[in-house]
Amino acid sequence: MRTIPLKPDSVEATYLVETPLAPEKVAAIMAGEQSCGTFVRVAGESDELRARAGAEVLVVEELEPASAPSLASAWLERQGTSGPWRRARVRIAYPLANVGANLPTLAATVAGNLYDLGEVTGLRLVDVALPQAYRTRFDMPRHGVAGTRSALGVSGRPLFGTIIKPNVGLSADEIAALVADLCEAGVDFIKDDEICADPVHAPLEERVRAVMAQVRAYRERTGRTVMVAFNITDELDAMRRHADLVEREGGSCVMASLNWCGLSAMQSLRRSTPLVVHGHRNGYGAFARHPLLGIGFDAYQALYRLAGVDHMHVHGIGGKFSDAPREVEEAARRCLQPLALDAPDASDAVMPAFSSGQWAGTLPVTACAAGSSDFLFMAGGGILAHPSGPAAGVASLRQAWEAVAANEDLEQAASSRPELAGALSFFGKKAG
Repeated sequence: MRTIPLKPDSVEATYLVETPLAPEKVAAIMAGEQSCGTFVRVAGESDELRARAGAEVLVVEELEPASAPSLASAWLERQGTSGPWRRARVRIAYPLANVGANLPTLAATVAGNLYDLGEVTGLRLVDVALPQAYRTRFDMPRHGVAGTRSALGVSGRPLFGTIIKPNVGLSADEIAALVADLCEAGVDFIKDDEICADPVHAPLEERVRAVMAQVRAYRERTGRTVMVAFNITDELDAMRRHADLVEREGGSCVMASLNWCGLSAMQSLRRSTPLVVHGHRNGYGAFARHPLLGIGFDAYQALYRLAGVDHMHVHGIGGKFSDAPREVEEAARRCLQPLALDAPDASDAVMPAFSSGQWAGTLPVTACAAGSSDFLFMAGGGILAHPSGPAAGVASLRQAWEAVAANEDLEQAASSRPELAGALSFFGKKAG
């Protein structure tokens, strides 16, 4: 459970821990390892220093034990230690003076070597809670929910987006032609796939120029803005150059793969561009899919929101990925909440981006999960593969939202909405 840190000069981290040892002992080891201690008392480690710089164990809540260890530990094997395998929820407060406004070091403090401790057979960073005074030392989203809506001129409904498909293989001109069709179809948002950044067959510079020529022409003719998230994932200097190019060409958004660029690169990118930063979390399953290892979404989003991103992927309900509906719902709602629990408002909220196998039929449960219309609903095949074409795919999403807003059953609504009916008939069979 998230709580406001008990001390205004500390950041709290909550963990799920598995160990054959006393959880209280392991919690103390964790606190020492990640602050001023090590495995033995050393010269210079005075009582005054420990009181000032040592982490404090706040809560150790023992849970049901496990029948077998989740992970192996050669250290425990050398000790001849066996079960029972005790599990506990542990909350530790770390002095902010140890960290300063240093995002990579914050991550190293709340996670770092903890995963390698021999005493544990499972460890997961569940949450990171921090005071608003510390949050303000980091970058806020420059656009977030309100700024993205303002840029697109859309209110009162979700933003409907899509992804360039095929993922890779199209030339820059072919992608630009597809973008022109999607603009005409009525989408609000178009993004590159995460694996299409600067391929030989569609170099990023060529792609940006070709796509933005189509987007500008459409905007000048219709007065409607379409946001394109160009995948600029690369080393940092290249990402800065790519973002500058997008800005010069009249673009409004860039996308980067959070896990492969890293916290410091995302932080530097945020500080170097005025554009919307769309954070793609591909690879997150490696950090989070095992329940006794890695980083939970609450902790993950806290770190990357401190880097100043505007949008964050939360996967989708009823899609192609492994997430349980509850996990997706909690992730979306967390994005829309203020990062610090003592914040005066949610002005630093980020736009949750739903994707993965989404279509008109998954919109009602998505809206319920988000608890708001403030989300980006991205349907790749759900738009592009609609049997009557992309325009009908977009229309089916708008019609599904009309039904949701009117608390109307989709099947009933489809009786007078042919595009929605076509989506239910075509995608419904595949979903079943």
